[in-house]
Amino acid sequence: MKKVFALTMAAAMALSLAACGGTDSSASSTSTESAAESTASSVSEAATEATAAATDIKAGVFYYAYSDTYISSVRTALDADLEAAGISYTDYDGNSNQTTQNEQIDTALASGTNLLIVNLVTSGSSDAASSICDKASAAGVPVIFFNRAVEEDGKEGAVLGAYDNIAFVGTDAPEAGHMQGKMIGNYVLANYDAIDLNGDGTIQYAMFKGDAANVEAIYRTQYAVEDADAILTEAGKPALQYFDSSNADKFQLDLQGNWSAQAAQEYMQTNLSQYSEANGNMIELIICNNDNMAEGCISALNAAGYNLGDGQSKTIPVFGVDATDSAKQLIADGKMTGTIKQDAEGMAECISTLASNVAAGEDLLANTDSYTKDTANNLNNKIYIAYQEYAG
Repeated sequence: MKKVFALTMAAAMALSLAACGGTDSSASSTSTESAAESTASSVSEAATEATAAATDIKAGVFYYAYSDTYISSVRTALDADLEAAGISYTDYDGNSNQTTQNEQIDTALASGTNLLIVNLVTSGSSDAASSICDKASAAGVPVIFFNRAVEEDGKEGAVLGAYDNIAFVGTDAPEAGHMQGKMIGNYVLANYDAIDLNGDGTIQYAMFKGDAANVEAIYRTQYAVEDADAILTEAGKPALQYFDSSNADKFQLDLQGNWSAQAAQEYMQTNLSQYSEANGNMIELIICNNDNMAEGCISALNAAGYNLGDGQSKTIPVFGVDATDSAKQLIADGKMTGTIKQDAEGMAECISTLASNVAAGEDLLANTDSYTKDTANNLNNKIYIAYQEYAG
């Protein structure tokens, strides 16, 4: 762009000189016109070269699963951003299978893909990430990981600090849990008596965890409760109480690791067959690690006559993470209480910036100084997209 700008200015100056020299000899005028034409030609060639640089990039974008609602939002935004940048790309659905994703990457590299954008299936696996980096490094291809952690918690830098020309665009894992915990604690404190359906002075809650090994799920499960408890106990209220005293984990897990609405709905239907107002042990608060599972819980509640958004039925507070469009609608309809926005558009924009750097022949991390990075672990190539509270 600097080269194009400079040439454009040169053309403007040449044309200006031609205009000022209108009374000079024809030879002088012809010479000036020739210079302007030459400069304009150079500008056109520079613009063509810039466009060609973008079209020379053949990106492969590998998603862990198209079925994930949040990932679908990222995909829609990223497709649009890459198209706007003039970058050729192909999307791949890993369908929650790391072997499938590995094979897709092998095929893409063999077909000439020269930029990998990877939403790793096996979250927090340095082995899976390193295998991809080894292949990319051998082919001289940059890698942009996004959304799902590429290293185990506590092993920061095992991958991101070991390879050149790689980056990660994601979130600061504990942040969503802390924000959700604060939102829940403040809401429960402000609405305590209405939430306490059995009147025992303690709020019974259910927790839905998406993926046992996912660092985001781990921190959300931990801090959503811990931080809410801190607010409640400071105000003289009891800590939250898990509804099923026989469950030492204090969460229900999507055994497929898909964070799915269906899994949460099935769990909640079973829960409501045993825990109810009639039995005096109703679940009074629902915390979900993502909005998909929150939607599943709300479907089960609707079937039991709760959270209908009609102003007459009782509403069990339900909190999620992601701020998907469907969750926003549930909040607007009075069926869901709140969520923590994971910025799909912001993540896509950052990924597109990195891809555009590659297309322009710049350093992969150029133009990223405005982003928050993992300075605690000295990882300049680990970029954080901030979470935000959303309650409508």
